Formats: sequence, C-alpha cells, structure tokens
Amino acid sequence: MRHTVGAVTVNSNHDMRPIFLVGYMGSGKSTLGRALGDATGLQFIDLDTYIERRFHANIRDIFAERGEEGFRDIERRMVREVCEFEDVIVACGGGTPCFFDNMDVMNASGTTVFLRASTEKLHERLKLGRRRRPLIAAMNDDELLDYIMTALEKRMPHYGKASCEFCADYLDDAAMIRRSVREFAKRFGLPMKDGNVPDAK
Repeated sequence: MRHTVGAVTVNSNHDMRPIFLVGYMGSGKSTLGRALGDATGLQFIDLDTYIERRFHANIRDIFAERGEEGFRDIERRMVREVCEFEDVIVACGGGTPCFFDNMDVMNASGTTVFLRASTEKLHERLKLGRRRRPLIAAMNDDELLDYIMTALEKRMPHYGKASCEFCADYLDDAAMIRRSVREFAKRFGLPMKDGNVPDAK
C-alpha cells in the first residue's frame, strides 16, 4: 500500500521502491542507512561497496585504472541497476548526484533524501576521519573547512533536486542514531521489524 508523507509518496509493504540517501561526505549516509536497515529489515546498499563487489576492485584502484571519468560511468550504470531493486535503502557516494542524470533517474525510480548536515558538523566529523579519506588526509583544519564550504556550494544545486531533506546532525552516538532512525521511519512510513511505525520521540 502506498501513502503520502508530505509531498513524498512511499510504500509500506513488500514492494517499496528504493530510498536513496544523498549528501556530502561525513553527512552520515552509511551510518543512517545501515541503522535503518537493521531496524526495518530493509536491505542496505552502500553504492561504493556495491561497485567494489561487482567489479572486484576497490574504489581507489578503479579511479587509478580508469580515471574519474571511467569511475563515474561505472557509477552511472550501477545507479540504474540498483534503481530496479525493491525494499532497499541506498547510500550514494557524495558525488553521485552531481554527474550525468543520476538524480533524475533516482527521483523517477524511488525517493531521494538529502541528508543535510551543518557545515560545523561536517567539519567536526571529517576532522576525525580525514586519515581514511585520501582527498582530505593532508589538509589542516582551516584548509578542510574551506574545502567543505567550496564543495558544498558547488554541489548544493544537485543535492537540492532531492525529493526531501532530513537533518543529519544527530548521528554521533548510539542514542542519537536510534532517535534519528525513529524520526526517519515515522516520516517516511517505514515499519520497524515489529510491524509498527514508531513515534519520533
């Protein structure tokens, strides 16, 4: 059965169309998506991990071998592949919405949710995790903040095409994640494993 939450139509049965989580690196797409999968029983797909498994290579090696153009073409094809799935929550790469017509395709195939985190929160998270991210590993704190602000300005027109937004500032400990999961599930009509849509309290 489909029903409407605001301007977004979602399903609450076994044939739910995909939910795509989009947003900048550090916004919590994988954290929230994985937690939602655990709580609802929906399959969680991290698009980068999906690509790595399909091509038997990590993202860094794909970039090195094929360049960004080659990677983005692979990503474009894999977006269309996961659009055919049902009962899935897909965490997209930070740049996925910014290339080709990926956002249009995802919007036509499911519900796109922009995880909007404040610049301060993104900076805080990426400072802690920058060693795992080659693009920002060598930056100092000020350089990192400038990089985030510049990148967000360029990407916001693409992120802004999402069906709706969800605040992603509260994903930094287990209690925050549980609350965000309840709020997300309530807003988008996702039943938890016990069959109930929770109150966002």
